Amino acid sequence: MAGQRVFPLSCVVQHYAWGKMGSSSEVARLLASNDPLAQIAEDKPYAELWMGTHPRGDAKILDNDISQKTLGQWIAENQDCLGSKVKDTFDGKLPFLFKVLSVETALSIQAHPNKELAEKLHLQAPQHYPDANHKPEMAIALTSFQGLCGFRPVEEILTFLKKVPEFQFLIGDAASTQLRQSTSIDAQAVASALRNCFSQLMKSEKKVVVEQLNLLVKRVSQQVSAGNNMEDICGELLLQLHQQYPGDIGCLAIYFLNLLTLKPGEAMFLEANVPHAYVKGDCVECMACSDNTVRAGLTPKFIDVPTLCEMLSYTPTPSKDRLFLPTQSQEDPYLFIYDPPVPDFTIMKMEVPGSVSEYKVLALDSASILLMVEGTVTASTPTAQAAISLQRGGVLFIGANESVSLKLTVPKDLLMFRACCLL
Repeated sequence: MAGQRVFPLSCVVQHYAWGKMGSSSEVARLLASNDPLAQIAEDKPYAELWMGTHPRGDAKILDNDISQKTLGQWIAENQDCLGSKVKDTFDGKLPFLFKVLSVETALSIQAHPNKELAEKLHLQAPQHYPDANHKPEMAIALTSFQGLCGFRPVEEILTFLKKVPEFQFLIGDAASTQLRQSTSIDAQAVASALRNCFSQLMKSEKKVVVEQLNLLVKRVSQQVSAGNNMEDICGELLLQLHQQYPGDIGCLAIYFLNLLTLKPGEAMFLEANVPHAYVKGDCVECMACSDNTVRAGLTPKFIDVPTLCEMLSYTPTPSKDRLFLPTQSQEDPYLFIYDPPVPDFTIMKMEVPGSVSEYKVLALDSASILLMVEGTVTASTPTAQAAISLQRGGVLFIGANESVSLKLTVPKDLLMFRACCLL
């Protein structure tokens, strides 16, 4: 099958402890749908599905002629499949990792460095920051998906300082007053005051944090037991996080960060230096190829509070402004494009009604990876000798400039996501 540049992939599952268990996980459900013989262990977390060439999860090629190779090995020998611009810009490597995540336990208060800081951190502490690349990410909800993202408007933080005495105690009067007064000065004064407040919290003595958190959790629990609604101070979320990470400073970060609940198809983009955490739900995610994460709470992993407090973007924004909106394609009414302001990746969502018998996947000057979330098709391409069957959970690698035609074998709606690099 010389010249074959479109083929199905077998992707790598990561069983991190924070993942949803067994068949409650969208990762596990996608696996089971695609392979009826797959054994899903109900006592095991299915956290992430990796679709790409990461050294810890290089996808395997499911094609008789090239099935002894991983995708990374094959791309190294066939760099032209990336597209000329992608090949030149990213040194002959696929620049993104595409994923499905199923989150049950909240996933660390964190941020990712820009390239300049990544290079510095990698030189200083390669054991914690293993490469010199940035790591922008985008998450698109598959089910209702909850996350923390970016700093809340200052008015909201000031309200929490009034309503949550334990939070106020840890921030201190001087920092709280500075934040309150900054609102009548300018954006720079606000950023400086916000940085001071957040740093005060994050650098609080562990013993004092545990004491104050226990007081707050006890008070909220009693109020909830008495039938009182505590949503004005995010009571339910606080109790949930404290149960997962007792005594962890990250439980109080909810009073600084926007809480977003994404509906299926809604997205958030996590650029460099934006604090965030995934709380619960299922999403597709795309990221630049890097393992650089600076963490400060809600994690058993290495925590680097000084670096996080130093690097963050202290720009308050309303939660609605953290939603990343796709644009609808001019050429294809079923195609929505999530194109973030970074060169490494773009995500496309295709929602095709079951009444359409055949759907042409747009040829791109970029290698891409397509995930079938709903639907059953056969994929054909000019370079493939045989059609490829693709169903829910199926993953297809598409080389640059390849045209792929999908014939619906069942008249049910299709939902697909495609990661690519549009330079």
